[in-house]
Amino acid sequence: MKKLINEVPDNTTGVYYLWNERDRIIYIGKSKNIRARLYQHFSNNTNKAQRMQKQTVKVTFENMGNELIALLRESEQIKFYQPVFNRAQRRAIFIWGIFMKKDDHGYKSLYLDKIDKKNQELMSFSNKSEGKEFLFRITEKYVLCQKINGLYPSNASCFQYTLRMCKGACIKKEDPLGYNRRVAQFLDEYFLPKEDKLIVLAGRKPNEKGIILIENGVYKGYGFINDKPLGRDIKSHIQAKTDNKETQRLIRSFLKKEGL
Repeated sequence: MKKLINEVPDNTTGVYYLWNERDRIIYIGKSKNIRARLYQHFSNNTNKAQRMQKQTVKVTFENMGNELIALLRESEQIKFYQPVFNRAQRRAIFIWGIFMKKDDHGYKSLYLDKIDKKNQELMSFSNKSEGKEFLFRITEKYVLCQKINGLYPSNASCFQYTLRMCKGACIKKEDPLGYNRRVAQFLDEYFLPKEDKLIVLAGRKPNEKGIILIENGVYKGYGFINDKPLGRDIKSHIQAKTDNKETQRLIRSFLKKEGL
């Protein structure tokens, strides 16, 4: 195994794969120094590490050039291959989503529904209960209305209003402008700005750049381009990818860290 690890160039930033004797990927990880991280895996004596060590017969890797694209690639590949040792990260199918619309009285409603191609969801979930739990949590955190968010069907006020945890939007007591400001606060804290952005990062080799494309706050994908002035054909270098709450979290965290 040491020979396999030494074949990885030192200080390579990217994604690595551990394979078993049946030619199946059993673990996917990312690191800013893949070789050093692999040495950690194969010197660790925890039960999980020892099981991985016994089952691994091959190691492969992808040089991604920078940590953010490596993180995005790792998340994408775990969801695709479903490795047995990535159990906590491998939920792959996003069926339910949180959507937003303005109701007849001007209040912005956040509601849970099945994902379809007609509407763009704000956030996606593997199952309904996960999405509903999140919606309840943000409704409480931002003092929103359970009735407006579809969590408390009623012809009168919502239950939270009786507990003074809703300001009365459910009975049109609260002004929509004030209510919608708190919805906007939620959007600002959880999502990328509704703007177009090109994130330019280090590439996999000299004279190359890694690029990530955001359009109207939606992650569109990443790619690599020669280190030269970016032209009009920039989109032709982008590999289309799926936007979800994990990619949003990774990119938002990077932008915040870099002050962008």
